[in-house]
Amino acid sequence: MGALWIAHVTVTDEEAYGKYAKLATQAIAEHGGEFIARGGRYVQLEGKERPRNVVARFPDVESAERCYNSDVYQSALNHARGASERELLIVETSE
Repeated sequence: MGALWIAHVTVTDEEAYGKYAKLATQAIAEHGGEFIARGGRYVQLEGKERPRNVVARFPDVESAERCYNSDVYQSALNHARGASERELLIVETSE
């Protein structure tokens, strides 16, 4: 089954977060992920509003987890920490 990587983000330091985004994009591609939504228009219906919302599709949950734990993504996270407030989850799709 496929998996979705879903992030809800408030960026507090654009420059540092840009460095994160560059490395994260690389890591996601290296693990078979592809972006299906990235910072576009949204409507907040419930919960805490985060102005940046990202969804990437992966072949499976394990690929998404390997991406998160990869050296490249962990390097990316060094730029995101202190430059954003975020929630990130992986959910298996029913397809």
